[in-house]
Amino acid sequence: MIKLLKKKEEGFTLIELMIVVAIIGILAAIAIPNFLRYQAKAKQTEAKSNLGSIYTSQVTYNAETDTYSNALGNLDWAASGSTRYTYAIAQSAATSFTVSAKANVDGDATSDFWIINEQKSLVNVTNDVTS
Repeated sequence: MIKLLKKKEEGFTLIELMIVVAIIGILAAIAIPNFLRYQAKAKQTEAKSNLGSIYTSQVTYNAETDTYSNALGNLDWAASGSTRYTYAIAQSAATSFTVSAKANVDGDATSDFWIINEQKSLVNVTNDVTS
């Protein structure tokens, strides 16, 4: 019997390539929003960490002066590096204080707003990161 040589075709068809492109597109549509949300949540860590440090500085200042500071410059605290958040002492009295942090972490119209008080109650008043 004569063996007919059949040409073996190699490579991918256009349909196969289009299916792969469609799958990659679907995965990207799912992954990119989740990645952006996790990135914004990581940025919120700056506010939590710095407000905790400001709280510690306020407690130390109160131990030395029997009152809380009404200016960040009076505290033994300085932000390291560049910051996304703006920090301010919103309210200060002899027995209480409130410090705030505000920033737009994900580029939309809403700003992320955190406060901490003398009881170390850290509250996210306005959450700029959607869950």
